[in-house]
Amino acid sequence: MKKKLVVLTGAGISAESGIKTFRDADGLWEGHNVMDVASPDGWQRNKELVLDFYNQRRRQLHEVKPNKGHFVLAELENDFEVNIITQNVDNLHEQAGSTKVLHLHGELLKVRSTKNEEYILDWKEDLILGDVDDSGNQLRPHIVWFGEMVPAFEEAINIIELADYVVVIGTSLQVYPAASLMHYANPEAKVFYIDPRPASITNLQNPLEVIAMNATEGVPFLREKLIVKFKS
Repeated sequence: MKKKLVVLTGAGISAESGIKTFRDADGLWEGHNVMDVASPDGWQRNKELVLDFYNQRRRQLHEVKPNKGHFVLAELENDFEVNIITQNVDNLHEQAGSTKVLHLHGELLKVRSTKNEEYILDWKEDLILGDVDDSGNQLRPHIVWFGEMVPAFEEAINIIELADYVVVIGTSLQVYPAASLMHYANPEAKVFYIDPRPASITNLQNPLEVIAMNATEGVPFLREKLIVKFKS
């Protein structure tokens, strides 16, 4: 049986494909205060602003491609049972060929009803006021905003509890509850943390190896390390 490899990815891996992150810009996301475009209060104050913001992000996603980090993670499925749990709302992991991807914070290419969270549609174009569900309720981006519950968190815990290896890539470990996920791993599971500016990790029972590289360098480096160990 293949060893179980669970990968937690954050904004850093997408940034290498050209997707900007608000944490690199003093709390501003593409010039906007994050709470204006990524919170329920922001939505209630100015729905058009929020819709336009995500329309721009959706258009940008059509122009970027997966990078080597994404592709190597997909290739690891040849040797491991790989589950990716991502904080990212893009589909770059799927584009690269990863087959088991859980999006903690929603997906940019989906929308949902403002009244029924189970009413979710694939959506590649702009979303505007007047786009509604089959009951006439406005559609909104299928994104988990600040202050909202993370519906996929329990599933993520179930996945990471079974991991033989945990890989954390490109995250500042500042966004909860996602930042706490590695602490649910079996204490014997080895954790690898790939980030050019790694945050300090405290109270982790697991063996930890920090790889101070970006994703396009660090993931291939890790693959070689794991394959050698796997074949030895």
